[in-house]
Amino acid sequence: MRLAALAFLAGVLLVQQLSALPSWWWVLLLIPAFWLASRHPLGFIGVFLLGGVLWASLRADLILRDELPLALEGQDITVEGMIADLPRTTEFGWRTVFEVQRATREDQTVTIPRRILLSVGNSHPKPSTGEHWRYTVRLRRPHGFQNPGGFDYEAHLLRNRIRARGYVRDTPGPTRLSPAGAAYAVNQLREHIGTRMRGLIGSDDQASVVVALANGDTGAVTGAQWEIYRRTGTLHLVAISGLHISLVAGIAFFFMRWLWSLPATTLLRVPAPVAGAVGGLLAASVYAALAGFVIPTQRALLMLAVALGAVVLRRRYSASQLLAAAMLGVLLFDPLSVGAAGFWLSFSAVAVIIYIVHGEGGRASWWRKWGYLQWAIAIGLAPLTLALFQQVSLVAPVANLIAVPLFDLLAVPLTLIGLATLEWLPDLIPGTCFRAAAWLLAQLWPLLEWLASQDFAIWTQPTPPAWALGFAVVGIALLLAPRGWPARWLGVVWLTPMLVVRAPAPATGEVWLTLLDVGQGLAAVVRTQRHTMVFDTGPRFSSDFDAGSAVIVPYLRHVGVDRINTLVVSHGDNDHIGGTESLRSEMAVDEILSSVPDRIDGAHTCAAGQQWAHDGVTFEMLNPRPEEASRHNNASCVMRIAGAHGAILLTGDIEARTERRLVREHGAQIGADVLVVPHHGSKTSSSDGFLRTVNPRWALLPVGYGNRFRHPHPSVLARYAKYGIEVDDTASAGALEIRLDAQGVERSRYRERARRYWFSGTARAQP
Repeated sequence: MRLAALAFLAGVLLVQQLSALPSWWWVLLLIPAFWLASRHPLGFIGVFLLGGVLWASLRADLILRDELPLALEGQDITVEGMIADLPRTTEFGWRTVFEVQRATREDQTVTIPRRILLSVGNSHPKPSTGEHWRYTVRLRRPHGFQNPGGFDYEAHLLRNRIRARGYVRDTPGPTRLSPAGAAYAVNQLREHIGTRMRGLIGSDDQASVVVALANGDTGAVTGAQWEIYRRTGTLHLVAISGLHISLVAGIAFFFMRWLWSLPATTLLRVPAPVAGAVGGLLAASVYAALAGFVIPTQRALLMLAVALGAVVLRRRYSASQLLAAAMLGVLLFDPLSVGAAGFWLSFSAVAVIIYIVHGEGGRASWWRKWGYLQWAIAIGLAPLTLALFQQVSLVAPVANLIAVPLFDLLAVPLTLIGLATLEWLPDLIPGTCFRAAAWLLAQLWPLLEWLASQDFAIWTQPTPPAWALGFAVVGIALLLAPRGWPARWLGVVWLTPMLVVRAPAPATGEVWLTLLDVGQGLAAVVRTQRHTMVFDTGPRFSSDFDAGSAVIVPYLRHVGVDRINTLVVSHGDNDHIGGTESLRSEMAVDEILSSVPDRIDGAHTCAAGQQWAHDGVTFEMLNPRPEEASRHNNASCVMRIAGAHGAILLTGDIEARTERRLVREHGAQIGADVLVVPHHGSKTSSSDGFLRTVNPRWALLPVGYGNRFRHPHPSVLARYAKYGIEVDDTASAGALEIRLDAQGVERSRYRERARRYWFSGTARAQP
C-alpha cells in the first residue's frame, strides 16, 4: 500500500509539471505499458505510477474543457443559478461561488463555465447559500499574477473548479428567483451556524476564530490575525483541522461504545467497539462536512475510516499504512489537491509524528514527550515550509506547546458542546460555551502577539533547489532517528546544503531588473551585486491585500533578498504607492525616496540631479524638477540606471510634457537599452521624440489583464513598432526579467519559463 500510494502520487505530480496535458494518443500508448508493468514482481509500482498520470490528466482535462469563450469576456451576460458557497464579506460587498444553470446574451442562450466566482456590490442585497438568483454579469477567464515565489491564483481557481470570475452589474438589478432549496444543505447549515454564533458571541475579537472552529468559515478572520498565526506557526489551529476531526471521532467512539454497553441485549447483536467505530465515523464525517471537506479533514477522515473499518473487521493496520491509504483516497477523490500547501503540510506532519512515535523509547514524562514532539514537528517540516513559503517560524515549538492543548482540550470541546446544544437548549448554554472558548483564546492572544513580535520569530531563506530539499529530508530522518541510531549527527551535514545554498546574484557592473506582475500598476526590483532597489510598490486592492505583501515580499524572499537598500515611490497614485506600508512592515528598508514624501513616514524627496553608485552601477534621478512638484503624474521620479553592459530607464507615469523636457535637457544621455513604458502605455505618453532619443531595444509594459483603462493604447504600440522597439507586457508574460550582463540583454518571461497546463494563454500586446 505504501509503495503503491507513493507511486500514484509521483504520477499525479508528474502531470502537474507539464506545460500542456498529454494528447490522448499518448494515453493510448500507455495501455501496453500497463500490461508490461503488471507482469513484473514490482510491476504494481509502474501500474500505480501510470494510473496517477492517467487519472490526473483526465480530471484536469474535464475541468479545462469548461471554458469561457473569449468572445464573451467583458460582455453583459444574464445568468440564472444558485449560490453554491458561503458568501464572503469584502470591503465592497460580497464574493461567492455561483453555479450557473442558464446563461443568455441578448436573449440567446450561451455556454459558459458551470462554476463562476462573482463579486456582488454593497448596493445589492446580500445573497444566502442555496438561493436561486438572476444576475447580469461581466466575466473573465481565470487570470492571476504570475511571479517567481508568488501565489498561483490560477491554480487555486482550477482546484476549486472555477473557470471564470467577474462581477454583478448594477443594471438590470439582481433578482432573487426562489429561496434556498436542499441542493446545498450542508453549506446552508454552515452559514446558519455562523450567523447564530456571531449573534451569541457578540463583538469579541476572537469570535471569528471560534466560528471557524465550528463551521470552517475563516472569512471573518482578519489579515492581522492571520499574520500572528503565521509568524507563530499556529495556522493549523484555525478552523477545523485533522486533529480536531480525530478529537471528535475519539469522543464519539468512546461515548457510543459506553452507551452501547448499557443494555446488554445490544451486545448480542453488535459488539460495542463496532458501534463505537460507526458512531465515531459518523461524527467525524459531520464535522468534516462543516469544514467544507478541506484537505486536512479529508486526510483525517480517510485515516479514521480505514482504522475504524479495521475495528469492525478485526484487522490491524500500521499507522503508515493508514496514512498511505488516506493519501491514495485523497488523490483519487481530487488529484489536483497536490497543488495545495495543505496537502503537503497535513500528510507530512502526520508522517513526522508516525516516524517519531515509532522510534520512541524510554520512560520520559509526558511533558517532555510533548515538548519533544513540538520541536520534532517544527524541525521535520522546516524543509517543506522553506520550499512553500521561503520562511520558518522559530517560535512555533513554544507557541504550539501552549496553544495546541488550549485549543484542542478546552476551546474546541467548548465549541463542540455549544454546537451540539445550539438548536436544542436555551441560548444561554451554547452562548456561554462559545463565549468561554473566545475568552480562552483571548488569554492566549497576548502571548502569540509577543512571540510574533520578536525579531527572531521568522527565519527566511531563498527557495532551496530540489536536490538540496532531498538532502534535507535525509538529514531530518537522521536527526529524528531513535536514540542509539548510529551517526545521527550526520543529519546536520545533510541539512547544510539547504541552509547555505544561495540564489544567483549579479556580478560587478551587472544589472538585473524584474518588472513584477501586479496587475494594473507598477512594481520593479533592480538588483546589483550587493544592493537592491524597489521602484514603486504596486496597487492596494483592499485592507488585507496589496502588491507589497502578496507579490514583492515573496519575490524578494525567493531570490534571497532580506533588505531593501533603496525604495523609490515615483508618485502618489494607488497603483504605484499601494503596497508601500505592507512592504515596509515585512522588509527592512534603508532609504525611501518619493515625489510625495509627506505620505510616507521617513521618506525624502526625489529630485533631478540625485546620483549614487553601487557595485559598478550608477543610479541617476532625472525627474522631478521643483516646478513639476504639483503636477501629479509629471512629478514622477524618473531614474536611469547604467551598468557596464547597458542601461535601464524607469519612468513612472510621466506624460509627453515631461518627456519633451527630458529630451531637451539631457539629449542622448537618457538613452537606454530597456525602457519601462511611461504611464502604462497611455496615449498621453511615449511621444515620438522621446522614443527616438531613448532608442531602447526593449520596452516593458506594466499593465493589468483586461484593465478598464484599455492600456496600452493602440497608437502607442504603433509608435513603438515604427521605431523597431520590441514591446512586452506583464499581462501576457507575467513577471519580466531582464539581465544586463556580458552576454548583452537577456530577457525572460515568467509565464513561458514556468509554464503549466493551467496558465492563461494570453496573447502579447499588439499594435
